[in-house]
Amino acid sequence: MNILGIDSSGLVASAALLCEDILVGEYTIHNKKTHSQTLLPMIEAMLKMADFSVKELDAIAVAAGPGSFTGLRIGASTAKGLGQALSIPLIAVPTLEGLAYNLTGADALVCAMMDARRNQAYYAIYEVNETLPATVTEPAAAPIEEVIHQVNETARKTIFVGDGVPVFRERLEEELTVSYGWAADSVRYQKAASIASLGKIYMQRGKGMPAKDFAPIYLRLSQAERERQEREEKN
Repeated sequence: MNILGIDSSGLVASAALLCEDILVGEYTIHNKKTHSQTLLPMIEAMLKMADFSVKELDAIAVAAGPGSFTGLRIGASTAKGLGQALSIPLIAVPTLEGLAYNLTGADALVCAMMDARRNQAYYAIYEVNETLPATVTEPAAAPIEEVIHQVNETARKTIFVGDGVPVFRERLEEELTVSYGWAADSVRYQKAASIASLGKIYMQRGKGMPAKDFAPIYLRLSQAERERQEREEKN
């Protein structure tokens, strides 16, 4: 099974090629360029370097959200376009689960946390000592106070991963009552290799779908939608 993994849900853009049990290549970039500028060229460059044709792909695993609205839409349109052109299925992988998978085998809970702006985070807490991350706290968009409360409620050591770590680290250090740690720099952000690996497991469990049926998971309204809703409520 040859799977292309794509993650453009956050600050980084990442693409990976998984062939059976071998990670053939991964291309991740974290800079000021937009994902619309980088994602397709990254995929093309990676496949060219691997001497691999897109026609050999069996499926595309894509980070389904939550995350950046623009980033998710770029990833979705890229994956859907390729999937429809190649007539291969897409596999939706929750972004936070992909982040937690970066720390598979950790002897602690993992809190995957992304900055959602307005002092909020997209987050979920997982056990990571099994084949798939096991959900302890369901994915949600919540104020950082709620995230800290939920982590403290577990009464267990927790490792934090995701782009929310540098944003909220000071608050976490001040208010956490459990033992805690931080993911290493090399695995802090989204990795398409994790999305591809989870995609393989999901595919084996029959969770692939036609490309046209894929839709991102946003968890909350976009800023434009929130502003429109606020205007309507005032009127």
